[in-house]
Amino acid sequence: MAETDAGRTDPGDADTQAAPARPAPAHAGGPMYPPQRQQAIADILLEHRDRVGVTTIAARLGVAAETVRRDLEVLERRGVVRRVRGGAELVESVPFEQALAARHADQRAEKQRIAAAVIEELPDDGVVVLDSGSLTFVIAEKLPDRPLTIVTNNLPAALVLADRPRLTVITLPGMIRGLTQASVDGWTTRRLETLSADLAIVGVNGLTADLGVTTTNPEEAAVKRAMLLSARRRLVPVVSAKLGRNSFCSFAAVNEIDKIITDDGADPELLRSLRGAGPDVEVVER
Repeated sequence: MAETDAGRTDPGDADTQAAPARPAPAHAGGPMYPPQRQQAIADILLEHRDRVGVTTIAARLGVAAETVRRDLEVLERRGVVRRVRGGAELVESVPFEQALAARHADQRAEKQRIAAAVIEELPDDGVVVLDSGSLTFVIAEKLPDRPLTIVTNNLPAALVLADRPRLTVITLPGMIRGLTQASVDGWTTRRLETLSADLAIVGVNGLTADLGVTTTNPEEAAVKRAMLLSARRRLVPVVSAKLGRNSFCSFAAVNEIDKIITDDGADPELLRSLRGAGPDVEVVER
């Protein structure tokens, strides 16, 4: 069995000793910045669905155990992990990403109602930035065929919108992230920095009054931030299940959003705290 620095048996390592060796993460060929390393740690914990020892994580990432401990301290402060003797485990309520196909089916009726309300917020003409995600895909399905320019990193949405002759569809450049089927990297953010849009429609993985809008991945967070900054008006559509939850990376404060649209499953006290932080909050009834 692996031993911790203090000489004690690492129970997290014991839980994973029998598992076959797994490939190193994609960044293992070179140094990672702390946010990338912390995301990789969260991915390892999500993969095991159980506690994992510090020495196991350090071996997977090719870093020192002390580096892993510092990262776990950061993740614990953010409410992402719970530290246990010798290792850590994910906090069960943290909204880590599902594959896009699975998310399309989740809360479909609520997404349809929210999408219909978002359509009412569109300008008659002008430029709209549309984010990636399952809810934004539903919004794309409902978009009317009128003289709008849609700028998006959402490849499934772009394919849907390309058949509408009065829409101009511009896809953002960048590396495609398979989990979200979106272009997400430095090229994406740099292109957004050159744009001036009328409306940004940006998806989230979590939203609270104190930590603001959050998502699961540093690259996704950077793109979402750039989308918000590119637009004169900023709209966040979100299903009620994501309200009151924090994900890995915060990319904006609540008072940087102009409007939130959610469904009637939202907690009234949470809605009051969000309204108190600044944005208009619309609740779509059944």
